[in-house]
Amino acid sequence: MADVLRNATVESVATPTRFGADPEWSRRVTWPLRLVTGRDAEPTREELDRLRAGLLRRDEAAHDLVRAVREEHSVTMPQLRQALEHGIETVPDAPAALRDFFELVESRPDWVDDALLDRGARAMQKIGWDGFDLLTWGSLLGGYRSAAALEPLVRSGRLLGSGAARRTAETSRWFLACIEDGGLRREAEGWRLSVHVRVMHAFVNYQLEHDPTWDWTLRGTPINQYDQASTLAVFSTTPLLQARLLGLRISRRDSAAIMHLWSYIGWLMGVDDHWLPHTEQAGRRIIYHLLSFDPGPDDNSRMLARALVDSQADVPGPRWRGVLAREVGLSTATFLNGRRGMRELGLPARPPWYPALRVPANVFWTHLVGRLPGGEELVVRRGRRGRDRRVRLQHGRLVDVPAVG
Repeated sequence: MADVLRNATVESVATPTRFGADPEWSRRVTWPLRLVTGRDAEPTREELDRLRAGLLRRDEAAHDLVRAVREEHSVTMPQLRQALEHGIETVPDAPAALRDFFELVESRPDWVDDALLDRGARAMQKIGWDGFDLLTWGSLLGGYRSAAALEPLVRSGRLLGSGAARRTAETSRWFLACIEDGGLRREAEGWRLSVHVRVMHAFVNYQLEHDPTWDWTLRGTPINQYDQASTLAVFSTTPLLQARLLGLRISRRDSAAIMHLWSYIGWLMGVDDHWLPHTEQAGRRIIYHLLSFDPGPDDNSRMLARALVDSQADVPGPRWRGVLAREVGLSTATFLNGRRGMRELGLPARPPWYPALRVPANVFWTHLVGRLPGGEELVVRRGRRGRDRRVRLQHGRLVDVPAVG
């Protein structure tokens, strides 16, 4: 099937049956988004065609690189790591496939603005302590509510059992590196990790495309543009909506800068240009369109959700910290996903006692102090301190990212 898709146009291949498979669930989860997306929320005919085609589209640039490693053997793993860490110019006699890929990712689009990237990073830093809750219980757990992109995650096995805590730490490391000052400069860790993740996705996709048990009729391309766009949306647009629920002020200028930051991250990770959320309003439309045709949760959803909750017991320190972390997580998850969302994932719901503690503090600091002269810098410093404390409490130290390939 992989060879068929490689040589066929998307128009000649049937839309995967997961598309629009659960309209009742989709209507239920998208109605709050519909309220904030505006009158032009519904997809145009062109956008609908893109959604269908996206399920069959892979990241071709990264795929060509992986094929050069796996099939042609023209690129070696040491060469790939050298280029990633130190630049393509440091690879003697770099193979054409390696050079083509790194010339692509190292040539920033004209629309990238360093001043906006810097402001977006500072705006994300203001979220501080609460950023971990938004990442874990909003982006990750919330993403599990749809079964759309979960099969590759489950097959990897790295999000189950003891691997869940490690994977969460790896995701946190990438996230924090991207929102560090200058984190998306070529020499910075955020840039390298984003490209690293892109290449890792391509390796996984290549493996699954050649797996005879992969269900193309149901799922389409294993790691496809539709699901990559959805993942970008739950790390960019969704956290801004949920941050406001936690009492955090996100100004229009900060919102624009944050979406610019995440659009560049998405570009680095191989998301098609038409799904980059350059504004928050555009991001809301994109995620509304994707969710409108996503399937609801399945056994994979519940398995991954349980593993994520259980991983809270692995926080460093005495046992009571793990128990508290789990209860904090369930309270926040219920607040962000609703009791029905928790039932869908097979998780116990909790009263929103923890968000009730966070909201007043966030309102005071971001809505009051942040508006005073010099207040923005105070809020940024508070956010950084909270972030650093949360890293120590949650992970002790962030784990190393596994080698490419």
